[in-house]
Amino acid sequence: MNFSQILLILRARQKIVLITLLITVLTTLAVSLVLPKSYMATSSLVLNYKGVDPLTGMSMPGQLLPGYMATQIDIISSKNVSLRVVDRLGLAQSPAVIEQFHQATEGKGTVRDWLADLLLKKLEVVPSKESSVVDISFKGADPQFVAAIANAFADEYQKISIQLKVDPMKKAAVYFDSQLKLLRDNVEVAQSKLSKYQQDNGIVSLDNRLDVESNRLNDLSAQLVAAQGQTMEASSRQRMASGSGYAESPDVASNPLIQNLKIGLGNAESKFAEVSQRLSNNHPQYQSAKAEVDKLRMDLRDQLSIASRSVGNNAQIFQQREGAIRSAMQEQKAKVLELNRTRDEMNVLSKDVENAQRAFDIASQRFSQTRIEGQSDQSDIAVLNPAAPPIEPAGPKVLLNTVLSLFLGTMLGLGLAILAEMLDRRVRSYSDLADVAQIPVLGVIEWNEQPRKRFGLFKSAPQRRLRLS
Repeated sequence: MNFSQILLILRARQKIVLITLLITVLTTLAVSLVLPKSYMATSSLVLNYKGVDPLTGMSMPGQLLPGYMATQIDIISSKNVSLRVVDRLGLAQSPAVIEQFHQATEGKGTVRDWLADLLLKKLEVVPSKESSVVDISFKGADPQFVAAIANAFADEYQKISIQLKVDPMKKAAVYFDSQLKLLRDNVEVAQSKLSKYQQDNGIVSLDNRLDVESNRLNDLSAQLVAAQGQTMEASSRQRMASGSGYAESPDVASNPLIQNLKIGLGNAESKFAEVSQRLSNNHPQYQSAKAEVDKLRMDLRDQLSIASRSVGNNAQIFQQREGAIRSAMQEQKAKVLELNRTRDEMNVLSKDVENAQRAFDIASQRFSQTRIEGQSDQSDIAVLNPAAPPIEPAGPKVLLNTVLSLFLGTMLGLGLAILAEMLDRRVRSYSDLADVAQIPVLGVIEWNEQPRKRFGLFKSAPQRRLRLS
């Protein structure tokens, strides 16, 4: 079926199209005039999802999520909000409403739930495409009633949004309160362990004690090095003084008494040599000079032995002093190592106290902030335009319905015309005849009927003309 055939069908069935269009338009117009007038009130809200929390001053990342606006629309159109509106306006206490409820549901369910469902059916929540404004609209027969319902939905939505934000904060505050008690106990236990350890070890200020003991160890180490050098020098002098050439030892040779004895011995030997040249061995002067020389030699030998022994004694003294300093340094080193161990253990206890105190401080700060947020009644939702009782009805829209009925009636008439043609198929053109008979068309007789005369009794004969195809 081509386009020309469709036009021929519509031309032949034009009465069906016109009657269908007329019936549709008249029916729509009658229904629009009979239907009661309905009013719509709209309350506009602003969701401040790009702002900051007025209480904490922090940004609200949860409101920057893509599904935030859809979530808020679901909250507005939730049954919980609708039930709050019913309770706020006291709709469930009206005897007329209760009677309507029994007639509609035969007493099944509750009036609150029935009213909440009715309100949600007439509620319309429309978000703005490029802003954070949400329009809450409600339709009804009473202008005052629809405005009250729209404003009630806006107010209850604000309240429930605050409740949804505050309730988790209250629960979190209770949790933080219980945790603070445990953290406070942990701080007290750690502090008591540290205090007991200080008392048991007699520690007042560990750092100062460690500095003093370390300085003392350094001093003893320096003294030991000096003593070792003195001992080495004294040992060398002792070896030289105790050998066969002890007389050449600097310590022995520099002894004033020995030097005097050497001078006296030299003088006595000179005198004895002079006397021995003049006198015989038995002469009293010879005997006296010889005795003096022998006595000086004996005294010199004794003094050399005493000086040698004094050098050895001095070396032993230095060795004993070195040993004493080494022993004191070992004791001091052990004491410093013990202080280091004590400091390490005390540092562990101090870290435990610091960690426990830090955890307690953080939890305390979070508890304070959570408790303040749980007591806040601030909302990030503001009413931009409250709903006012509408003056003009929102429906039924007679002109719009009429225009739509014209379009719908036309489409319906076209469909009925095509359906009627399919049920009673007729030949409308030579192409239809060719399709039905499956034979070629040789010629077409064009039938042109003359128009009827206004006052004539008979029509003129039609004109016929043969056209070969």
